Amino acid sequence: MGLPGPVPPSKSLQVFLLFAVACTPVQYATAQVPTLGLSDGFLTFNTSAFAIQLVKDSQTLYSLKPQNETNGFDFIPSDVMQERQYNGNYHLGDITFRACIAGATAWASGDSSVARRNVTALPISGTTLAAANLGPTLPTDSLLNITRRWVLEGGQLQLLFDVANSQNQSIEIGALGAPLEFNNIFTNRTAAQTNEDCSLFDPYIGQDAGYVQVTPLLGTLPPLVVVPVGKSPLEGWRFLPEDTSTFLAYQSQTFEGLYEWQFHTLAYAENEWANATPWNAPSSAMLQPGETRTYGLQFLLAPSIRGIEDTLQAAKRPVAVGIPGYIVPSDLPAKLFLNYPSRVKSLAANPSGALSWTTNNDAQTGGWIGYTVSGKTWGRARLSITYEDGTVQTVHYYVTKPAVEAIGDLGNFLTTEQWFNDTTDPFRRSPSVISYDRQVNAVVRDDPRAWIPGLSDEAGAGSWLAAVMKQYVQPSAVEVAKMEAFVNQTLWGSVQNFNGTVKKSVYFYQPGLVPTYDYPSTIDWGNWWSWNQAASYATDRAYDYVHVANAYWALYRVARNYPALVSVHDWQWYLNQAVLTIATATDGRVGYADDGWMGETVFRLILDDLQREGLTANATLVESRMHARQQIWAGERYPFGSEMAWDSTGQEGVYAWSAYFNDSGTAINALNSVLAYQPTVPHWGYNGNARRYWDNVYGGKLQRIERQIHHYGSGLNALPLLAAYQASPNDTYLLRTGFGGISGPLSNIDQGGFAAASFHSFEDTLQWDGYSGDYGPNFVGLAMGTGVFLAELDTFGWQAFGGEVLSTSPTVRVRVADAVRRRVFIAPLGAALTLDAGAFEEVEYDPRARTVRVELAAAPEGATQAAAAEQGRLVVRQTARMDGGGELRPTSALKQDAGAWVIPLVNGKGEVTLASG
Repeated sequence: MGLPGPVPPSKSLQVFLLFAVACTPVQYATAQVPTLGLSDGFLTFNTSAFAIQLVKDSQTLYSLKPQNETNGFDFIPSDVMQERQYNGNYHLGDITFRACIAGATAWASGDSSVARRNVTALPISGTTLAAANLGPTLPTDSLLNITRRWVLEGGQLQLLFDVANSQNQSIEIGALGAPLEFNNIFTNRTAAQTNEDCSLFDPYIGQDAGYVQVTPLLGTLPPLVVVPVGKSPLEGWRFLPEDTSTFLAYQSQTFEGLYEWQFHTLAYAENEWANATPWNAPSSAMLQPGETRTYGLQFLLAPSIRGIEDTLQAAKRPVAVGIPGYIVPSDLPAKLFLNYPSRVKSLAANPSGALSWTTNNDAQTGGWIGYTVSGKTWGRARLSITYEDGTVQTVHYYVTKPAVEAIGDLGNFLTTEQWFNDTTDPFRRSPSVISYDRQVNAVVRDDPRAWIPGLSDEAGAGSWLAAVMKQYVQPSAVEVAKMEAFVNQTLWGSVQNFNGTVKKSVYFYQPGLVPTYDYPSTIDWGNWWSWNQAASYATDRAYDYVHVANAYWALYRVARNYPALVSVHDWQWYLNQAVLTIATATDGRVGYADDGWMGETVFRLILDDLQREGLTANATLVESRMHARQQIWAGERYPFGSEMAWDSTGQEGVYAWSAYFNDSGTAINALNSVLAYQPTVPHWGYNGNARRYWDNVYGGKLQRIERQIHHYGSGLNALPLLAAYQASPNDTYLLRTGFGGISGPLSNIDQGGFAAASFHSFEDTLQWDGYSGDYGPNFVGLAMGTGVFLAELDTFGWQAFGGEVLSTSPTVRVRVADAVRRRVFIAPLGAALTLDAGAFEEVEYDPRARTVRVELAAAPEGATQAAAAEQGRLVVRQTARMDGGGELRPTSALKQDAGAWVIPLVNGKGEVTLASG
């Protein structure tokens, strides 16, 4: 993140209030007049699901508590409503709109929060709990007459807006939205208060099938699911601007901000969003004189995060399940399953021809219809499903190049376009893979954030980290040579000192020390992040050490399994360097050593390799250092601290080491935390996308607080989900969510091979950031976790995540087509097959005989620059004890080397059969 210095890991969420938008100190407003009406009291109601309170004067939602939660959990931030009782603060029950007289060229706006006045309460009867005319709190010249009703329909709470045209001319509604306020406010809360009191919410922007899920951060409490009533589509998802200078620090690292459910979006699409391609086709509504249209939301309580889809199905909402998800390589069809009481009438793709589809017979239970969907055109694609009752559902896909081709493009781009080779550079950055600006197609030599051009921190190390990890996935002789040069000339001795410590940046702003360097005068060098040499050369940030260890480990794997590709050092040197880096990071002199670190799953892999190689002393050192950290986490209820106030980076390491040391309680604690912020929804951007919203400030070209799409949280948080699935193969929710996350980094790679740090989710942008930034850790997740996962699902039969099921009887045959081609997990056997060298091509599982036949190749098909392995090296692990047999072993005589079965390759091909004995 590139922070000014170590913040004591107090696990308190008060430490980062100073870092709001653009990281300027917050100036708190003091002369505000309350307008919400809290002092006049509340209206209180009880339903079977909720205890409800409305503010009497505004009739906005003050509190929404599940009835059976004894800890008083509230989805609404009622405990800080005193700080949110002013004009411009949005609440659930507010409304915004843009409208005009038919034929006019300008939209008139209305917003019930801007100049709040007491609404006019109306008489109630029947199922109506409260009703009010919103006229007093809307502009006096409003073209619309809006009545708001809180209704209990069939036992379920509903929020309804009756929008009427009281004019004698037709009115066009160009935009209409319902602001959503839930308690995602972390400001001034301790870690315990945040995890126990707060929620995160994410949308499925799926038109009539759309919904919003609100998940408590504990990951164990019942989530809220907000669904449409009648024809109230979730067409757009608008960020709500509020004053950022208030005490609660709106749009900062401790308060991401609020969003609005948009029923119509045309007025925004024509104006603020004109330069973006919207998620859904913008619409407006025409109201004739005297006509009223009702829009509404319903609030459902799901039993658990895993039960959200069942809750939707029970409410007779359209449900879509994508396997393996919604990021679709063009050479690997995906599956889509739909469940809705009305039959499908038609399907259509946008852009036209971007997707093709056929029906399939995979569904094993009634009510579901299956489609096989193929990507035809690179980039975003929308599949619109129209049902016979007129309901429209949109499912959002991202089509990539064939996965191995995209990885090859990435490696080539990183080692050519991003290759920095300037021997006169005073910062000793040459040779290296350096940060890149895709918008101007040039490397980033200078940036006020010192780490970005300085080869360290996530946003500076990201590019070389991706380049070296690509060699582990798909080694190329030319690229490996460059990576050896980088590691041995720049990483070792420049980024990393010869004593093992790692600098926060090799670039700095101190003109007096580099008088011949031309710092751009167009840059403002006055911010805290324009470090001088002393600040840049500090070695106290543990996160930076992980990236360095990753680089050594990747080249160890290349040297060990493709020895002809390396020429500078042997595998022992690279592995020893990785151990040195771990030892230095944990020797008590480096900050954040007791936090979980981004990408530290590699330490677990390093330990495994040390044990396989028989390097007992080094293995003992690594294991003991990791055990000391895990013992700290075992004594904490919320061991997810980081340099930020709240974060989604520590869970990966906490889970990995807690699982390794058999601390199931802490491991499950970490897993539940991930599930709370990493959703699965029918949208490529949000499916498996772990919560990140501040890192564009530190690593992006467009700097702002916003929900980031497929930032590195996706790939890294997928690792514990997929590891947990392999330990519990019946929990397919973990597989679906984890595979969505592990696929995320593939979407970041453009057609030329450049990988962006993240996609901007605000509807005025909806495009990839211009900087390469901190993409590297995201690719680390892909590299360490991607594979084929073969499972028989109760509802959808045999499915292969990352592969194509070719047949299911008498054996299950799968074409391996994931990005890495190194891993296959057979769920019924609880067996993980991993290749140190070579590539999987096909897997055949015989359920009766409990045997597995695998076909190997020297290199992945389609990876034209990939080096060919001289032999296949297969490692078999039992991750779960399943009924019916023991561990898999080759049926033919094969020798072992460092724990791997050595498979001869003849003409670049090999085959082995494994039996459960």
